[in-house]
Amino acid sequence: MKKVFGYVVSVFGIFVMAIGFGVIPVKLTFLEIAGNYVAGIGIVMIVVGIMMSLERKDVGKKAKRGEDEVPIYEGVGKKRRVVGYRKE
Repeated sequence: MKKVFGYVVSVFGIFVMAIGFGVIPVKLTFLEIAGNYVAGIGIVMIVVGIMMSLERKDVGKKAKRGEDEVPIYEGVGKKRRVVGYRKE
């Protein structure tokens, strides 16, 4: 769901950037005065949307690969061997 929101923010940022540069003509006096600022906001929105869509979910999580299992040995000394595993 977070990736979809990132895509939406990026597409909206492209739209805002196009309005700021005058590619899409909109009759607003605010855009005549601060068109470059609006375009800059659009570029920032695109970057934020891309960062949101590329964010990994498993950052900071440790992969479990049998870390909670303890081996069960049979035999003594060099003749012992693993016969199974049990969970702690």
